[in-house]
Amino acid sequence: MKYFLLAITFFAFSQVSIGQANYSCYPTHWWVGMKWNKLQVMVHGDKIADNFPMIKMGPTGVKLATGVNLVKINRVENPNYIFLDLVIAPTAKPGTFTIPFLRNMTMQYELKARRPGKSKTFAQGVTSRDFIYLIMPDRFSNGDPSNDKVPGMRDQSLNRDTVFNRHGGDLKGITNHLDYLQNLGVTTLWLNPVLENDMPNRTEHGYAFTEHYKIDRRLGGDKAYQELIDVTHAKGMKIIQDAVYNHVGLYHHTVQDLPMKDWLHQWASYTNTSFKDQTLFDPYAATVERKKMADGWFTQQMPDLNHDNPFVANFLIQHALWTIENFGIDGWRIDTYAYNDLEFMNRCNKAQMDEYPHLTMFGETWVHGVPNQSYFVENNYNVPFKSNLQAATDFQTLWGIQDAMTKDFGWTDGVNKLYTNLAQDFLYKDPMRNVIFLDNHDIARFYSVVGEDMNKYKSSLSWLFTCRGIPQMYYGSELATAGTTSPNDGYVRLDFPGGFEGDSLNKFELSGRSVKDHEIWRHVHALANYRRTSPALTLGKMMQFMPDDGLYVYFRYDEKQTVMVAMNTSKKTKTVSFKNYAERTNGFAGATDIVTKKASDLKDFQLESYQAVVLELNK
Repeated sequence: MKYFLLAITFFAFSQVSIGQANYSCYPTHWWVGMKWNKLQVMVHGDKIADNFPMIKMGPTGVKLATGVNLVKINRVENPNYIFLDLVIAPTAKPGTFTIPFLRNMTMQYELKARRPGKSKTFAQGVTSRDFIYLIMPDRFSNGDPSNDKVPGMRDQSLNRDTVFNRHGGDLKGITNHLDYLQNLGVTTLWLNPVLENDMPNRTEHGYAFTEHYKIDRRLGGDKAYQELIDVTHAKGMKIIQDAVYNHVGLYHHTVQDLPMKDWLHQWASYTNTSFKDQTLFDPYAATVERKKMADGWFTQQMPDLNHDNPFVANFLIQHALWTIENFGIDGWRIDTYAYNDLEFMNRCNKAQMDEYPHLTMFGETWVHGVPNQSYFVENNYNVPFKSNLQAATDFQTLWGIQDAMTKDFGWTDGVNKLYTNLAQDFLYKDPMRNVIFLDNHDIARFYSVVGEDMNKYKSSLSWLFTCRGIPQMYYGSELATAGTTSPNDGYVRLDFPGGFEGDSLNKFELSGRSVKDHEIWRHVHALANYRRTSPALTLGKMMQFMPDDGLYVYFRYDEKQTVMVAMNTSKKTKTVSFKNYAERTNGFAGATDIVTKKASDLKDFQLESYQAVVLELNK
């Protein structure tokens, strides 16, 4: 098939020494003391299998070093690959060992000591106490112009006048602005993918990996990534990495030089996924429809990996573990979750949780309907497949708040959509772990969704920081930032003003913001920083009252604190009467607006159309 005829050049990693030839080894190294101690090492190079003679294995394999045994040499269809199965016992020590029985070459492999501070300074996980800020590195800030173009890489574009090319943002640019983010109230960074994407075009988004064991050099490479993580942790913040298991880029070496035919999902002719998640749980679904959904390709540029192939599964699981231990990340956002083989994802998730019990994983579940979304995470109902994924990117609450702000009130419409979606939280094992948001890199900026209406936008932000779950904000949404996906998703991926040399405005600074920008920024700053120390908003229970002609009221509360949120989604001014919510307001004498800091007693008050207020109730 045409996907498999392109050529690629292979480069050796420093951990592998094989004469003068260029060979690659994956994982590049491993660690002693890991629970995942049955390691499968992929070695890739021209006719590499010919350099491994047939040898007789004893009952425990062949000893390579103290506590390290080679138990199997796996030969596959393509002689350019060999897969070595190693067992690493608890007695193994850090160091380099040699695989001695090779023809005309030597091969060395390194075992390292574990990263210090396990479960204290990394793999901490993200909880409802956190506030996640999503950044597309190429579009946030250019901290190191020297890496804007890297000789030899396919995409040599660098043109900020078009959304289709690279703009030069990098990891150093993010490191330079951590103080800005922390001041805003951010506790956690989520970066769009940082792995190498050596594709010919549209490489700014990062979702078409061509090398799993290299951070993209145009973002600064491994060194810049480690520096960002270390500085982030030193500030008491966390970092989430974007994982892609479903597919790779067309120029990945395992696509250009297939280890075996079934490394990818093969079709007689190109077959796209149907994008119909319902087929995975529909009791009446035809088998062919399930197969199209799960095994169809995302695009012709992103070949679909076959998770039923045990070599593929090991490659992906080991890379995830390697990344956590090597860089010290705190969790994963998992791309296109519904399109992965779900049994494989359970194995992959479990391997990570076994090694790092506090690690967070949440999956992109761009589906419609709470039952649909809850199917892909830990849930409370009996179905043939039971997911172990902790949480979802909560598109259902997004659709709810969007309807509340853009549709008239009705029995199931308007804010009743939000109310109804939250009423179905009983389906989730722990809805507090879901990540709630207003926009991201694939959808329109919410400021544009609500027609650049300041009341609607500020009310939606008030919901974001007070609803159950973990709030996530897309870079620049703390300002009055507009953008739609028409005619192209690049228009929601514009540069952060001030992040690049020559920018006429610097919106990282007050002086560069418009009045509207700073009004939104102050609103976010007040909500996010109040939330950081609020037990009710971070750990408390939630109680919502049925919307009344567009007026929606809910509470977050615990034994120490009660927060009341009132939102008017009507086109008319509404009166809020505390007596209508006596179940939660009895015993309180006053309230403080957490944004304006204005105190008042519990008298009826009015909310203008699409206005919201967040109040801490006082005894």
